[in-house]
Amino acid sequence: MAGWLPLADRRRETPEALGGRRHRRHDHHGRLQEGGSSATFKRTFGFHPLAAWCANTQECLAMLLRTGNAGSNTATDHITVLDEALAQIPHSSSAKILVRLDGAGATHDLHEHMEKLNTARRRVRFTTGWKITAADEAAIAELPERAWESSLKQDGDLHDDEHSQVAELTGLNRREGWLEGMRLIVRRVRPSGRHTESLTAFEKKTGWKYSIVATNITKLWGVAGSHQVQWIDALHRHHAVVEDRVRTNKAMGLHNLPAKSWIANRGWMLAANVAADLDAWLRLLVLHDQEDLADAEPQTMRMRIYHQAGRLARHARIRHLRLDASWPWSAAFALAWNRLTGLPQVT
Repeated sequence: MAGWLPLADRRRETPEALGGRRHRRHDHHGRLQEGGSSATFKRTFGFHPLAAWCANTQECLAMLLRTGNAGSNTATDHITVLDEALAQIPHSSSAKILVRLDGAGATHDLHEHMEKLNTARRRVRFTTGWKITAADEAAIAELPERAWESSLKQDGDLHDDEHSQVAELTGLNRREGWLEGMRLIVRRVRPSGRHTESLTAFEKKTGWKYSIVATNITKLWGVAGSHQVQWIDALHRHHAVVEDRVRTNKAMGLHNLPAKSWIANRGWMLAANVAADLDAWLRLLVLHDQEDLADAEPQTMRMRIYHQAGRLARHARIRHLRLDASWPWSAAFALAWNRLTGLPQVT
C-alpha cells in the first residue's frame, strides 16, 4: 500500500514511489576511548548517526556520523543527509521524490528546505511525524465524532473502528509559521499497557492515544485515492520498516565502531554501508525470486551464500568455479553467479 507497492517483481517500481526514501536517526554503541563518542539520550555511550535509505532498493543513500549527544532534530544535519541522499538518485529517477521522516524531522527549516527542492523538473513530497502540543490537543478536541474514519492496514483492508481511526486536522490547528498548504493528519489508537505512563491528561480523558503526520501531499498524479487521509496515514506508517534497515546495517558492522580516531570510524562506517548496499543489490538483481533468500537476515546470507566453499580450477585455458554439490544452497549460489555474470557491462 505505502512506500513501495507490493509487486511480483520487486525490480519494477511505480513512478510515484521511485526515489522514495526513509530518513532516520539511530544510535549505536562505541568504546569509551573512541573519538567523538559521548553519552546518548538513551543513557548509553556511543554515537548518534543520521541516515537515509531508499525504500525501493533498500540501500543506504547517505549517513552522517555524529557524536552521541547530537540533537535528534538538528535541522542542518537533516538537510545535509537529505541533500547527500538526493545526490545519489539517478537523474532518470529523480522526477518524483517521496521523503518520509519521524518526528525529529518536523522543523521549520527542514520543511522549508524540502519545499524549495521542488522545481519544474522535480516534485518532492514529504510526510513527517509531529510533536503534539496543547494547541494540537485543543484542535483535536474540536473534531466532531463524524470526522473520524476507519484507518487502513498496509494491505488495504480496514482496521476495526475500536482499533484506530484517522481524521483531517488541517485548518483546526492554529500554530503559525509553518508551510502554507501543509496538511495535518491525526490518528488515534486505543493505548496499550506500555503507553500508560506516557499518556497525557487529554489522552487519559478521551481513552485514545494520538499521533499527527505533517505532509505537503494534496494528491499524487496517477495514484487513485492519494488525497485521502487514510492513504496518507498508511503511507507514513509504512516508514516503520526503516527499523529493518537499521538492524541490517548494524549486522553489517555498524553495531560497534572500532577505532579511537574519528576519521577511521567514518571510514569504517562507509565500508559497512558499502557492504550493506552490495547485499541489498545482490538480492534485488539476482535473488529477488528466491523466497528463502530475498528477505533473509545478513547472518543467514553469510551462512548460505557468502561463506560458500568452492575451488577455482583451470582447464583448457578456462577458469571454472567448482562448488560443493552437497551444500544445500549451491544451486542458489550458482543461479546468483550466472545472473550476475549475465548482466550487461556498464559503459
